[in-house]
Amino acid sequence: MSSKALEKVSDYIVMEIPSGQVVIRLRPDLAPKAAERIQTLALQGFYDNLAFHRVIEGFMAQGGDPTGTGMHGSDLPDLPAEFTQKEHFKRGTIGMARTSDPHTANSQFFIMFEPAPHLDGQYTIVGEVIRGMEHVDKIKRGKGGSGMVTDPDRIIKMRPATEKEEEEIKGVIN
Repeated sequence: MSSKALEKVSDYIVMEIPSGQVVIRLRPDLAPKAAERIQTLALQGFYDNLAFHRVIEGFMAQGGDPTGTGMHGSDLPDLPAEFTQKEHFKRGTIGMARTSDPHTANSQFFIMFEPAPHLDGQYTIVGEVIRGMEHVDKIKRGKGGSGMVTDPDRIIKMRPATEKEEEEIKGVIN
Protein backbone atom coordinates (compact mmCIF):
# COMPACT_ATOMS: atom_id res chain seq x y z
CA MET A 1 0.00 0.00 0.00
CA SER A 2 1.47 3.36 -0.94
CA SER A 3 1.91 6.09 1.63
CA LYS A 4 -0.48 8.25 -0.43
CA ALA A 5 -3.22 5.61 -0.05
CA LEU A 6 -2.45 5.32 3.65
CA GLU A 7 -3.14 9.02 4.21
CA LYS A 8 -6.83 8.13 3.88
CA VAL A 9 -6.63 5.18 6.29
CA SER A 10 -7.33 5.83 9.95
CA ASP A 11 -4.71 5.26 12.63
CA TYR A 12 -7.61 4.06 14.77
CA ILE A 13 -8.70 0.43 14.55
CA VAL A 14 -12.08 -0.78 15.75
CA MET A 15 -12.05 -4.39 16.92
CA GLU A 16 -15.27 -6.20 17.80
CA ILE A 17 -14.79 -9.09 20.22
CA PRO A 18 -17.45 -11.18 21.99
CA SER A 19 -17.60 -8.90 25.06
CA GLY A 20 -17.71 -5.60 23.14
CA GLN A 21 -15.90 -3.00 21.06
CA VAL A 22 -12.21 -2.16 21.49
CA VAL A 23 -10.63 0.94 19.94
CA ILE A 24 -6.91 0.82 19.19
CA ARG A 25 -4.73 3.80 18.31
CA LEU A 26 -1.92 2.68 16.03
CA ARG A 27 1.48 4.33 16.53
CA PRO A 28 3.05 4.91 13.10
CA ASP A 29 5.34 7.42 14.83
CA LEU A 30 6.94 4.45 16.65
CA ALA A 31 6.48 1.62 14.15
CA PRO A 32 5.46 2.81 10.67
CA LYS A 33 5.87 -0.56 8.95
CA ALA A 34 3.96 -2.48 11.63
CA ALA A 35 1.18 0.15 11.77
CA GLU A 36 0.82 -0.02 7.98
CA ARG A 37 0.67 -3.83 8.18
CA ILE A 38 -2.15 -3.80 10.76
CA GLN A 39 -4.06 -1.22 8.67
CA THR A 40 -3.59 -3.23 5.47
CA LEU A 41 -4.68 -6.52 6.99
CA ALA A 42 -7.64 -4.91 8.79
CA LEU A 43 -8.78 -3.34 5.51
CA GLN A 44 -8.60 -6.77 3.85
CA GLY A 45 -10.69 -8.37 6.62
CA PHE A 46 -7.75 -10.66 7.47
CA TYR A 47 -8.36 -10.52 11.24
CA ASP A 48 -12.10 -11.25 11.06
CA ASN A 49 -12.93 -14.47 12.96
CA LEU A 50 -9.31 -15.12 14.03
CA ALA A 51 -8.78 -16.55 17.51
CA PHE A 52 -6.99 -15.19 20.55
CA HIS A 53 -5.02 -18.42 20.58
CA ARG A 54 -2.60 -17.59 23.42
CA VAL A 55 -3.90 -15.76 26.49
CA ILE A 56 -1.91 -15.66 29.72
CA GLU A 57 -3.53 -14.29 32.88
CA GLY A 58 -1.68 -11.21 34.16
CA PHE A 59 0.37 -10.95 30.96
CA MET A 60 -1.28 -10.69 27.52
CA ALA A 61 -3.76 -11.90 24.87
CA GLN A 62 -2.30 -12.87 21.47
CA GLY A 63 -4.09 -13.22 18.14
CA GLY A 64 -3.62 -12.69 14.43
CA ASP A 65 -2.61 -16.20 13.31
CA PRO A 66 -4.89 -17.52 10.53
CA THR A 67 -4.31 -21.10 11.70
CA GLY A 68 -4.91 -20.39 15.40
CA THR A 69 -1.70 -22.21 16.34
CA GLY A 70 0.66 -19.28 16.87
CA MET A 71 2.94 -20.63 14.14
CA HIS A 72 1.80 -18.64 11.09
CA GLY A 73 1.07 -15.20 9.73
CA SER A 74 -0.25 -13.52 6.62
CA ASP A 75 1.12 -14.14 3.13
CA LEU A 76 2.93 -10.78 3.30
CA PRO A 77 6.68 -10.71 4.02
CA ASP A 78 7.91 -10.50 7.61
CA LEU A 79 8.71 -7.07 9.00
CA PRO A 80 11.96 -5.70 10.40
CA ALA A 81 12.03 -4.93 14.11
CA GLU A 82 10.96 -1.39 15.02
CA PHE A 83 12.04 -1.22 18.67
CA THR A 84 11.75 1.96 20.71
CA GLN A 85 12.72 3.26 24.11
CA LYS A 86 10.23 6.15 23.81
CA GLU A 87 7.30 4.00 24.99
CA HIS A 88 6.98 1.00 27.27
CA PHE A 89 4.93 -2.16 27.52
CA LYS A 90 2.16 -1.24 29.93
CA ARG A 91 -1.48 -2.20 30.33
CA GLY A 92 -3.23 -1.80 26.94
CA THR A 93 -0.05 -1.69 24.84
CA ILE A 94 -0.25 -3.55 21.51
CA GLY A 95 2.94 -5.36 20.50
CA MET A 96 3.87 -7.33 17.42
CA ALA A 97 4.44 -11.03 18.11
CA ARG A 98 7.47 -12.69 16.54
CA THR A 99 9.74 -15.72 16.76
CA SER A 100 13.13 -15.58 18.48
CA ASP A 101 14.34 -13.70 15.37
CA PRO A 102 13.44 -10.04 15.99
CA HIS A 103 12.74 -9.49 12.26
CA THR A 104 9.83 -11.95 11.96
CA ALA A 105 6.77 -9.89 12.99
CA ASN A 106 4.01 -10.41 10.44
CA SER A 107 0.32 -10.38 11.42
CA GLN A 108 0.24 -11.59 15.01
CA PHE A 109 -0.13 -9.05 17.79
CA PHE A 110 -0.63 -9.08 21.54
CA ILE A 111 -2.45 -6.83 24.00
CA MET A 112 -0.93 -6.37 27.44
CA PHE A 113 -3.07 -7.01 30.54
CA GLU A 114 -0.32 -5.69 32.84
CA PRO A 115 3.01 -3.84 32.48
CA ALA A 116 5.90 -5.97 31.18
CA PRO A 117 9.11 -3.90 31.27
CA HIS A 118 11.17 -6.95 30.24
CA LEU A 119 9.62 -6.58 26.74
CA ASP A 120 10.79 -2.96 26.33
CA GLY A 121 13.22 -2.68 23.43
CA GLN A 122 12.68 -6.36 22.58
CA TYR A 123 9.34 -6.23 20.74
CA THR A 124 7.77 -3.68 18.41
CA ILE A 125 5.12 -1.45 20.01
CA VAL A 126 2.50 -0.83 17.32
CA GLY A 127 -0.34 0.75 19.27
CA GLU A 128 -2.46 1.02 22.39
CA VAL A 129 -6.02 0.33 23.47
CA ILE A 130 -7.69 3.70 24.05
CA ARG A 131 -11.20 2.40 24.71
CA GLY A 132 -12.65 -0.98 25.66
CA MET A 133 -9.90 -2.46 27.81
CA GLU A 134 -12.65 -3.84 30.03
CA HIS A 135 -13.63 -6.03 27.05
CA VAL A 136 -10.04 -7.19 26.52
CA ASP A 137 -10.01 -8.20 30.20
CA LYS A 138 -12.86 -10.65 29.48
CA ILE A 139 -11.00 -12.60 26.74
CA LYS A 140 -10.96 -16.31 27.62
CA ARG A 141 -7.67 -17.33 29.27
CA GLY A 142 -5.51 -20.27 28.30
CA LYS A 143 -4.09 -22.98 30.51
CA GLY A 144 -0.54 -23.63 31.62
CA GLY A 145 2.58 -21.64 30.87
CA SER A 146 1.95 -21.59 27.12
CA GLY A 147 -1.45 -19.93 27.53
CA MET A 148 -2.88 -21.94 24.62
CA VAL A 149 -6.67 -21.60 24.65
CA THR A 150 -9.19 -24.37 24.05
CA ASP A 151 -12.28 -23.05 22.23
CA PRO A 152 -10.83 -19.50 22.18
CA ASP A 153 -12.61 -16.17 21.88
CA ARG A 154 -12.39 -14.73 18.38
CA ILE A 155 -12.14 -11.33 16.78
CA ILE A 156 -15.57 -10.82 15.26
CA LYS A 157 -14.42 -7.97 13.02
CA MET A 158 -11.39 -5.69 12.94
CA ARG A 159 -11.24 -2.65 10.67
CA PRO A 160 -9.91 0.90 10.43
CA ALA A 161 -12.26 3.47 11.95
CA THR A 162 -14.48 5.39 9.56
CA GLU A 163 -13.93 9.13 9.19
CA LYS A 164 -16.99 9.79 11.38
CA GLU A 165 -15.80 7.34 14.06
CA GLU A 166 -12.33 8.89 14.01
CA GLU A 167 -13.78 12.37 14.58
CA GLU A 168 -15.81 11.03 17.52
CA ILE A 169 -12.78 9.19 18.97
CA LYS A 170 -10.58 12.28 18.71
CA GLY A 171 -13.30 14.39 20.33
CA VAL A 172 -13.40 12.05 23.33
CA ILE A 173 -9.63 11.70 23.83
CA ASN A 174 -8.67 15.35 23.26
